[in-house]
Amino acid sequence: MKTAPAFAAALAVCAAAVLTAAAPAPSASPASASASASASAAVDPLERFHRQPLAWSACQDPRLAAAGTECAALSVPLDYREPQGRTLSLAVSRIRAADQAGRRGVLQTNPGGPGNRGLDMPAALRERLSPGAAAGYDIVGMDTRGVGAGGLDCGLTRGTWLRSAGADATGFAQSLRLAEADADACWNRYPDLLPHLTTRNIARDVDVLRAALGEQRTSFFGQSYGALLGAVYAQLFPQRVDRLVLDSALDPARYGVRTIQDMAGPNERALDDFAAWAAPRDAAYRLGATPAAVRATVEGLVRRAQAEPIAVDGFRLDGALLPVLLAVCQSDDRDSALYAEVLRQLLDAADGRPVQVGPVLHELLTVVLDPGPAGGADLAAALGILCGDTAMPRPAWWYREAVERSRAAQPVFGPVYNGPVPCAFWRSAPLEPPVEVRTAVPALQIHATGDTHAVYQGALALHARLPGSRLVTVPGRVHTVYLNGYDACADRAVDAYLSTGALPASDTTC
Repeated sequence: MKTAPAFAAALAVCAAAVLTAAAPAPSASPASASASASASAAVDPLERFHRQPLAWSACQDPRLAAAGTECAALSVPLDYREPQGRTLSLAVSRIRAADQAGRRGVLQTNPGGPGNRGLDMPAALRERLSPGAAAGYDIVGMDTRGVGAGGLDCGLTRGTWLRSAGADATGFAQSLRLAEADADACWNRYPDLLPHLTTRNIARDVDVLRAALGEQRTSFFGQSYGALLGAVYAQLFPQRVDRLVLDSALDPARYGVRTIQDMAGPNERALDDFAAWAAPRDAAYRLGATPAAVRATVEGLVRRAQAEPIAVDGFRLDGALLPVLLAVCQSDDRDSALYAEVLRQLLDAADGRPVQVGPVLHELLTVVLDPGPAGGADLAAALGILCGDTAMPRPAWWYREAVERSRAAQPVFGPVYNGPVPCAFWRSAPLEPPVEVRTAVPALQIHATGDTHAVYQGALALHARLPGSRLVTVPGRVHTVYLNGYDACADRAVDAYLSTGALPASDTTC
């Protein structure tokens, strides 16, 4: 069961700068070299970024170093409209292909979010790729702007902004206050940085890294938000794309508040699926002997937590965050037994019984309630990028009405995914409109039909915007198919495409 990455994955979202400058002749005089540089800069205002040397060395993180990952720092403009102005330093990583003579190029990656840390993505992907596919690439990761050691520190102490708006006006008002407080905390510290934390700019950073690596083209593997980033990159820099893999992609046309709202229905259906699984196992878990009884147990537990927080494992879990925890539990249909154990422990705790909390529930509680400074920083990065990308409705009544409309069909998760978001209190509108993705660049999409974070309808919508793509549909419920090792058929499609460049002849269902 993936916990911390799943939160960020729940969120769910200029012309191409072409590297055309020639290298200056080594024999040029200072005057002629200066003139050449001026002319070159006129052609490519990003030349100093494109030509920057990357000082690779073993990563300071022992886990990354042990996996053979190298790290470096990449300099990029804060504002691409003013490339001679302030710069940002982004941490990047790579695992080099074992056979450098036979490698095809680089495979850049993004793990999702927005705001997930990316330095360990090359090691994770190298472990999953077939030997033949892995041999073709230096695999490259990046902590995108706003993320990681050089990222935001807004002083946030929670791991997610998501919370249920509750059953009454008091719960809604609390959600509204916390959303505003999160936004204010970041704006009070980073008013000059936040407007530039956008997917457009991250895509531009990806291209700067491509050029700094000395590559004319780059391949890209993105999952969840990272797949959206890959699609945006392909739209902005189509001539720079080699092979493009989009796993569990978001619909770029719905990216923003609608992406969040879209999660409520699939999560409610996932609860029904879990109830159907748990009912025949009532003797083991005591959750209910029929699907309806299991659902009633879960809904009753949420109401109890709203009335009185559940004391468990040194935490107090209230009705606002309990549904968020449940959404993480049900994001992968292979985790039903773990989900049932978590519910049983929470029910016993609510009844005042002694509970031996298992490692899964302990990790969930820690991520939701006490993630530490790193978790708060990751939340800040997610907010910075999401709110910098797209404007969201501001009136409180808009969210209140959305919550009330959702209650009948989505009693557990509607108040979570329709409630107030910090972006409603963002102090500036996005500097640029979202990128409209419509490109013929070839791409391989993979997506699970029951995905509770990036809905399958979004994959179909993106597929229609990418006429050169092929869609591999995976029946089941999982978010980020490939790295989760969910389906051998999907694995083969990714490995074959990265190895040969050949897309499936047609869309297929595994």
